[in-house]
Amino acid sequence: MDSVTIEEMVDRYGEDVWKLVFSYVRQEQAADDLTQEIFIKLYKKMDTFAGHSTLRTWIWRVAINHCKDYLNSWYKRKVFPEENGHFQMMSSGSSVEGAVIQKDEDRQLEKVVLELPLKYREIIYLFYYEECSIKEVSFLLGVKENTVKTRLRKAKRLMKERLVIE
Repeated sequence: MDSVTIEEMVDRYGEDVWKLVFSYVRQEQAADDLTQEIFIKLYKKMDTFAGHSTLRTWIWRVAINHCKDYLNSWYKRKVFPEENGHFQMMSSGSSVEGAVIQKDEDRQLEKVVLELPLKYREIIYLFYYEECSIKEVSFLLGVKENTVKTRLRKAKRLMKERLVIE
């Protein structure tokens, strides 16, 4: 880990960690604060990275655990009111009309993902947005691969039902 500085980690992974955190907390200010806390924690624990996984996987594991701790904390439940926020989704359209339609579809999909229960939302986010494999998701969340597959199927079914209704 000597070859990577905290600044390089923030430059390389900062935006993606923020998006991951936001997928958990669904509050922009909280995502900002938690992302900063995560990178402070990573800096303090850099010497504990043993290289048993990739640097990215280690960062994601720390971030996921930090988010889950936050969500279980009294502070979050009592201090922060709910607020609306969103992912910055990438869209590709060749025309202005196509771009507007794509942006609207992205917002609808984003809304449906953010409304999923956490155990499904985290699977969708890691698998589709971060392009983690089933095995990586299993490791990051500390659940069996079959559990990941089952939750992924259930999440897709829930999303399909909600997208058809809207």
